[in-house]
Amino acid sequence: MSFLRSIASEFQKVFTTRMWWLLALLLVAYVLTLAGGFGAFLGWVVRNPEAAAATGGNTAVPPGVDLPSLIYTFASSIGYVFPVLLGALAVTGEFRHRTLSPTFLAEPHRSVVLGGKFVSQLVVGAGLGVAAFATSVGAGAAALAAFDLDTGLDQSDTWALIGRGVLAMALWGAIGVGLGALVPNQVAAIVIVIAFTQFVEPILRLAASFSDVTASIGRFLPGAASDALVGASIYSMMSAGSASATLEWWQGGLVLLGIAVVATVIGGATTWRRDVT
Repeated sequence: MSFLRSIASEFQKVFTTRMWWLLALLLVAYVLTLAGGFGAFLGWVVRNPEAAAATGGNTAVPPGVDLPSLIYTFASSIGYVFPVLLGALAVTGEFRHRTLSPTFLAEPHRSVVLGGKFVSQLVVGAGLGVAAFATSVGAGAAALAAFDLDTGLDQSDTWALIGRGVLAMALWGAIGVGLGALVPNQVAAIVIVIAFTQFVEPILRLAASFSDVTASIGRFLPGAASDALVGASIYSMMSAGSASATLEWWQGGLVLLGIAVVATVIGGATTWRRDVT
């Protein structure tokens, strides 16, 4: 019962602040802009290949690319930063606002508190995933339908992809908890999330794709594992030549889960055990 109360308490902490819905609004706006805009652009390219070629550059869609899957997975391939941030803030906010002392007075078992955050952010991350995929599917399907292209919504594979995408977003929320436990400074945690997700990992993935040896290592990067779990992403299209180096979907899920668990356990055994001031 103590663990269940801890989970309920963590949900209350999340939903009695403005941060969760502010991040949700930003996520929806971000995904709406990219999925809708990119979907309209690809629809125009497919329907007007001569005009697209006349603009210069390589605007052709690579053969074998499934447009609906590519567009819908913008929700996870670019939106995963939001559940990570929210998960990290759920932990670092306790340090910043010095609410850990009353939290530990109410629940002296620190592992129970951290476990409650882990589970609650899994659920909250899944909720953000539902919002993100509802947005990307809605905007993307509308853009494809406007150019009379198949939306893939009548195919079970599409819905399986969406389900795996929601799972990926849930796991990213748990990874955020692990990061927050490892790096309790809120500003540092935010900088790490943004720098790694927006700059460091994309560069590492691009560099790793240049050889089979590095590609086999790069597939274990968290973003690459997430894309493998979901089954498609804009990065997959950009590195189509190294598609053989991707993990199976269940392997990608295990890698994300492993990162979340290991980071949380290490953080719980180090930073989380220190005296609270």
